[in-house]
Amino acid sequence: MTALARYQRLESGGIWRASAEAQRRDVIVSFGEATLVIADSAGRALSHWSLPAVERLNPGTRPALFAPDPAGGESVEIDDADMIEAIETIRKSVARSRPHPGRLRLLGLGLSAAMVAALAIFWLPDALMRQTLSVVPPVKRSEIGATLLGHVQALIGPACRAPEAAAALPALQRRALGPDAPGQIVVLPGGPPGALYLPGGVITLNRAVVEDHEDPAIAAGHVAAAAATIRVDDPLGAILRQAGIRAAFHLYTTGDLPPGTLRAHAEALLADPPPRVADDVLIESFAAADLPTTPYAYALDITGETTLSLIEADPLAGRVPPPILSDADWVALQGICGA
Repeated sequence: MTALARYQRLESGGIWRASAEAQRRDVIVSFGEATLVIADSAGRALSHWSLPAVERLNPGTRPALFAPDPAGGESVEIDDADMIEAIETIRKSVARSRPHPGRLRLLGLGLSAAMVAALAIFWLPDALMRQTLSVVPPVKRSEIGATLLGHVQALIGPACRAPEAAAALPALQRRALGPDAPGQIVVLPGGPPGALYLPGGVITLNRAVVEDHEDPAIAAGHVAAAAATIRVDDPLGAILRQAGIRAAFHLYTTGDLPPGTLRAHAEALLADPPPRVADDVLIESFAAADLPTTPYAYALDITGETTLSLIEADPLAGRVPPPILSDADWVALQGICGA
């Protein structure tokens, strides 16, 4: 994000609320990698907001009020003119980088009418799907993932956001996926067991993953397993396959999905989540992340009968795995959904 580079060292004070009912507290606001970082006076991160999702709730009014989700209750109040200008600049830069209907429409019109007529039945559906997936930029994928997450939360409840666990989720993401992994991890109050991978790198975890197990390697394993699905299937492709060729054409020519597409996909994900990827893909992914497969395997099947290959081929067998999380982060993460 070009505009972001100008403000990497900018920070200001602010007043943050974790929810509409939470007490206001003084914080430091600064920019991270594609995120707005909310930290306490000691520099401990309290929350990370995806910059493409940040919205201003009171345009033209000071102090400015920003939120990552207008319906979620979390917000930060900023009176510093430089920081307000920086956030607004980034928001405008994100808006300009999103696909515009005119640009994508020109690409669509570039298809030869003769080719469409001759090959529509046998060639066009798969080709259009591949072409659409190739031109959708990362910022649009992040927007689709965030919107899909919103529909999932509308169906099963809002994400858990205990302030004490704000730093634990980014730490878990870095440990399981590496320091440069895009997206974010979100803990949900229900839904399918385990984790789901949404476009833009959004990974959802069922609260049971962190509450019902004492070993953080299980939570890290679910995150790594969800991220491994991208090696065999594009999550945006799954959305388009379910919605059909018209949805792919609509996205390709206008830059947006037809109304109702993401809500329908959210319902489908909750009713019939994707199966886990093949064991050999999982083993490679866990090995790359320096994670053991055995705790994850027994969490899926306590007998180990259906996950035997993951146990026998554990890439860390006979080794002590590197720490997953600090004890403080793990305890905080286990309480992220509160009582």
